[in-house]
Parts: sequence; C-alpha cells; structure tokens
Amino acid sequence: MADIQPIRTETDYQAALARIDELMEAEPGSPDGRELDLLADLVELYESRNEPMDYPDPVAAIEFRMEQAGLQPRDLIPFIGSRGKVSEILSGKRPITMPMARALHEHLGIPADVLLRRPGGTTDDARSTAEWKRFPLRAMAERGWIPKVPHLEARAEELIGELIERAGGATVADAVLYRKADNLRANAKTDPYALKAWCWQALAAAAPSGRDQDYRPGAVTPDFLRQVARLSWSEEGPQRARELLSGNGIPLVIVEHLPRTYLDGAALRLGDGRPVIALTLRYDRLDNFWFCLLHELAHVGRHMDNDDGQAFVDDLTLRGTDTGAQDPREAQADQWAEEALIPSDAWERSAVRERPTPMAVLSLAQALHVHPAVVAGRVRYERRNYRLLSQFVGTGEVRRQFR
Repeated sequence: MADIQPIRTETDYQAALARIDELMEAEPGSPDGRELDLLADLVELYESRNEPMDYPDPVAAIEFRMEQAGLQPRDLIPFIGSRGKVSEILSGKRPITMPMARALHEHLGIPADVLLRRPGGTTDDARSTAEWKRFPLRAMAERGWIPKVPHLEARAEELIGELIERAGGATVADAVLYRKADNLRANAKTDPYALKAWCWQALAAAAPSGRDQDYRPGAVTPDFLRQVARLSWSEEGPQRARELLSGNGIPLVIVEHLPRTYLDGAALRLGDGRPVIALTLRYDRLDNFWFCLLHELAHVGRHMDNDDGQAFVDDLTLRGTDTGAQDPREAQADQWAEEALIPSDAWERSAVRERPTPMAVLSLAQALHVHPAVVAGRVRYERRNYRLLSQFVGTGEVRRQFR
C-alpha cells in the first residue's frame, strides 16, 4: 500500500481523486482495497471542511429513504398524518411541519435540517435572510431581551443571534412563522421584525420551564378547556391556570408586547415538541385574559396537535371582523373558547343576554362557576359596548399576579 499523506491542498485532493479512480476495481480487504478505503475517508474529510455540500431537497431525501427501506407512501401515514397529507408532501404541495419533521427524523433517520428546507429552494433560515437593523433593538434592550450595550445596530446580528439560540436555534425560530400569514390573526400594520422578535422571546422565556414534564398530544380537549375556565372563579385563577398547564407540559409565559405588534397572545411550539401559550396582557383585564388563554389553548388542541399549524398569533381586536374571519381556524378556536367559558345552552337560557344587569351577571357566573368578568366580557363583546359592566371585568387584576 502506498505511503498515504493527509489531504491539505487542492493539489493533494485532485491527486487523491485520481488515485481513487485507479483503485475502484480493487478487491475489498486487499492492500489496494485498504488504500481505497483510506483515501475515500480522507477525501470525505477534506470535502466536509472545504467544500460543504448543499442539503438535498426534502422531498428527494424522503423518497431516497423510502427507496432504501422499501417503503410505500402508505407507510408514511403514521409520521405525516393521512394518505392525503402524504400525497401533498411528496408532490411538494404541502410544507413539512415541525411535528412531521420530528417523526420522520426519529423513525426514518432523515436529518431535521433537510426536512425543514423548502422544496427546490435554498436554506431560508432566520439568520440568512434578516435585515438586522430593522429589528426594534432599543425596545428589545429596554425589556431585557437583548443586552443593553453601546452601538446596538453594529452588534444587531450577534445579539439577535443569541436570542434565536435561546429560542431553540434557527430551525425552531423559522418554524414559528413557517406558514406565513396563513395562521396569523394579525393587524395589517404589524411590523414583521417586531413580531418575530416577540415570538422568539416567548420561546426563549418558555424553554427553561417544565422540561421534566412531557406534553401528551390530545390532552387539550373541550373538557380540559372547561377545567381551565373554572379556575377563573378563584382570585388566584391566572396563577392556578399556569400551574395546571405546566403540569400538562404546556408553559404559559407573559411577554410584553412590542410597538407595532398589536398582539394579545400566541400558540407556539418549542423544539422538544411542547406547545407554548404566550400572552402580552396589553389589556390587563380578567375577561381578556381568560378568553385569550382559552383561545390559544384551543389552537393547540384543535389545530397544532393535528399538524395543522406550527404557530398562531392573535390580535383579538380583529375577532368578528372580516380580517379576523378569513381563517376558519380562528373561528374554530373562538368557538371552543366561548363554549368552555359559557356553554351555548346556558347562554341562550340566561336573562343576561336581554337584560345585562349586575344581578344577572352574578347569577350566571355563580351558576357556571366562572368569574363575573367572563360573563361581563361576553356581554360587552356581543353588544360591542365596552363601557358596559366595566366594574366586573377585573381591570388591573392580571399582570400583578405574574410579576
């Protein structure tokens, strides 16, 4: 076997490739065969350091693994969700969601970074496409999301990069808004850079909590929402709700809204699969807190558990408007939240609908074992009269519980 030297230069590399061509017919285990194996290892090492190859198309990667393992499209149903979804994934008509990527990675061994690339495209991660100076750096520093240092703009890429890592890395950060505006009940004036920063901070705040408690998909049901709604009866209801969610592997975090985000809450997902409920409390009222909390939980149980969305962000002032009604999933989440707080049959029978007196509010709240703010909030929303029953909505009663 020839005296083999490390490959350090392009000349060494080309010489090794030429020698490999000469040895391709060598018998395995022979001196020439062992030289071929060693040269191949050295070439692979050199290429990994000097000529990193691009990732394959995610669909091509799936098809290659299917061919290797002798799999048919129907064999992907346990990982992707249904025959229709499998067909759409393999045809490139549907993006691969984070839960799909996790399942395909775990069971078929396909790298997650490959799976989360856009078919036929190049890597489009949070760091490669950002215009760093467009992030609201000063507001972020004032809130403690990034260090308050001199020359923020000059260090924007470094500081935002650190935030992305705390959020779970580029793959998780990208997945937050992977499906663009399809899953946003967002104001048209929203600043996308402020929105991304807020979502990443929410994930970063949630990541350290509850790591010892797994989330069980399917746990968030209408009955679970009703259980959460009944906690509103307690003066410490918001804190007790956070404890209940934490015990089920769902972090609840409060993240102050940024200018031009117009946010009330969001349902996000951490890299380990746990859903996150993030609220801004921009309207520090009990009625707003309970509806927003249950709305985001409904997204988890009704949509995210079914691979129907990676993240949902919500401006609840758009509820009931043409803008807010465009995505049917928002109406579905509204329906789950409303039903959990005040069942439709109880609402239809209650005198509070026609005569919203203080006594009627208290009577229905007591019958349902929910806070009067819940009933008052429903009346105010349906009548579009936000001066009505303001003594019941618990202004200033939420944020103090999370300090």
